[in-house]
Amino acid sequence: EGDKIDSESGGPEMPLACLTDFQAFARERLPKSTWDFIEGGADDSFTRDDNIAAFKRIRLRPRYLKNVVNVDTRTTIQGEEITAPICISPTGFHCLVWPDGEMSTARAAQAAGVCYITSTFATCALEDIAATAPRGLRWFQLYVHPDRQLSKQLVQRVESLGFRALVITVDVPKLGNRRHDIRNQLDLKLNLLLKDLHSPKERTSMPYFQMSPIDSSICWNDLSWLQSITRLPIILKGILTKEDAELAVKHNIHGIIVSNHGGRQLDDVLASIDALAEVVAAVKGKMEVYLDGGIRTGNDVLKALALGAKCVFLGRPILWGLAYKGEDGVKEVLNIIKNEFHTSMALTGCQSVAEINQDMIQFSRL
Repeated sequence: EGDKIDSESGGPEMPLACLTDFQAFARERLPKSTWDFIEGGADDSFTRDDNIAAFKRIRLRPRYLKNVVNVDTRTTIQGEEITAPICISPTGFHCLVWPDGEMSTARAAQAAGVCYITSTFATCALEDIAATAPRGLRWFQLYVHPDRQLSKQLVQRVESLGFRALVITVDVPKLGNRRHDIRNQLDLKLNLLLKDLHSPKERTSMPYFQMSPIDSSICWNDLSWLQSITRLPIILKGILTKEDAELAVKHNIHGIIVSNHGGRQLDDVLASIDALAEVVAAVKGKMEVYLDGGIRTGNDVLKALALGAKCVFLGRPILWGLAYKGEDGVKEVLNIIKNEFHTSMALTGCQSVAEINQDMIQFSRL
């Protein structure tokens, strides 16, 4: 092929070396309103930025003179094997950043051997997502609709399409206050997009999720209704406190994703990594605990696992990869962070993920 010519400088294109390189590329390439929608946080975006900064307050304690010839990054989530504890968080509207949208994301996840959580706000039909990556491990993120019958139909459809778990997002009883989207009048654009998706010829995952998609009355006791209509394990995404973690145990939930919605919902909550230990301690090993928010490097993955996460999920970096080169871009993002994590394990003296533990980290005095 020869060197690709970079249109800006006229020189050969430099390969992207880390996840933030993809961020810089996506910022250049995407329309401003789309970029602001992806990048935006709630209010002052304090928590969005703290999700990343919090990882830098944690130091590693490497152990040397250990045999790390065969480092193995594999693990399992809900009993299913994945090639590394690095999976894909649910994010909506992938067609905004790449024509094939979620189909590209699903194929990249399948190729990488990791789990992809498809969003209620997917912009491709769930049938097409399932068909394009038939061997991929997929979970489905559900916003419970005020019309329970619609929610029930969607859950049954998802189950029949081979999705392996239901992820209930709990931190959106109301949409967070995202200033960029208000300034860009993004709600108008997204509503137009949703209307397009609902034209009769399209089978989409969003059955009339127009103006009031999310049921703000749903509470703990409603979870038994969900459990009664599906055999899938139920994971709660957005838990940040030991009190809610204890209630999750009491209600026979199968897993928790510690998350603050990428700092897009309630600002000034704890960074995800700072909330993790409390939740892990509260569930006492009765369910798996995962984390999303602020994961940008292999070291971040290692730190999350050291604090008790079984696996981490990536949100924005996946969209950056998608904006870069669709399926191949997402594959590259996953490949880079998987390789970084492999290096992190080798350089701290871990041959398997089971060996990663709390002795490997310390919180730095600021």
